[in-house]
Amino acid sequence: MTAFRVSSSRVSAARVALAGGIALSSVVLLSGTAFAHVSVQPEGEAAKGGYATVNIKVPNERDNASTVKVEVNFPLDHPLASVMPQPVPGWKAEVTRSKLSKPLELHGKTINEAVSKVTWTADGSKIGPGQFQQFPLSLGRLPEDTDQLVLKAIQTYDNKEVVRWIEEQKEGAEEPQNPAPVLKLSAASADHHGAAATPTGGASAAPSASASADGKAGHEDKTASHKETAADASDTTARILGVLGILVGVAGVAFGVLAGRRRAL
Repeated sequence: MTAFRVSSSRVSAARVALAGGIALSSVVLLSGTAFAHVSVQPEGEAAKGGYATVNIKVPNERDNASTVKVEVNFPLDHPLASVMPQPVPGWKAEVTRSKLSKPLELHGKTINEAVSKVTWTADGSKIGPGQFQQFPLSLGRLPEDTDQLVLKAIQTYDNKEVVRWIEEQKEGAEEPQNPAPVLKLSAASADHHGAAATPTGGASAAPSASASADGKAGHEDKTASHKETAADASDTTARILGVLGILVGVAGVAFGVLAGRRRAL
């Protein structure tokens, strides 16, 4: 009888451990999925007809490989005459331009080609497991005939694996497995033609606004960016605490079961 009780205790403990492992695996899997998407995030406002600075956020979703190449494609049906990457230490940026089937009129000039792709290649740096990297871009002028820009991305790892973030979200459907980054555009402001300009050296530039307006816009952009960073940090902390809570709960249940079995013996 004693041997039967001991055997039963071991089986029950094994079942508890298995259930805990399944629960933990599910939490980790869901958390990884939530953080794995390549995304595009504006600094401040991305208004139709204006200019904006955005960050291409690239998390590394592999535990045994590092990201060494990122490619972001721009739609030519809503062309952007100016796409300028900000230098990122350890990465080489290459801008690819393509000829337009329909010329673009901008500031009284006819634009026959537009940026179709920006590629970042590791040059002394990588995005390692558990890390992410942001790649800033200056975009303009943003189109006025659409509410969003779909920027399809391709992520390459040093083990030759390629992940294509190119699936577009369909209305009413679940989020696809590899969703394409989407830049949401806000409504055009009355003075968007002079509200912001591309940095010196861009393919095009809007007329400058007053110095005071520029300073205010810069302050608002930094404030929005700081709020976004704080929100990301808060969300990450909440997820980590949730996982730790589940681990503690599972350990407590297992300990309680084993303790009860020993008392019974």
